[in-house]
Amino acid sequence: MPKMKTKSSAKKRFKLTGTGKIKRKHAFKSHILTKKSKKRKLRLTHDGLVHKADENNIKTMLRLK
Repeated sequence: MPKMKTKSSAKKRFKLTGTGKIKRKHAFKSHILTKKSKKRKLRLTHDGLVHKADENNIKTMLRLK
């Protein structure tokens, strides 16, 4: 039986923290930034964590489960 491959899209988008949580980037920060406030863009800059409801799906894509 061959090894299960990791989803390339998932490995580019998510990183695992030391405690096992999954980090992600915020959307809406790539273009059309002139109409967005400085405060909004600053908040989108910082990484967020994946919601608990989505963790199992992402762990499956990353073959951690």
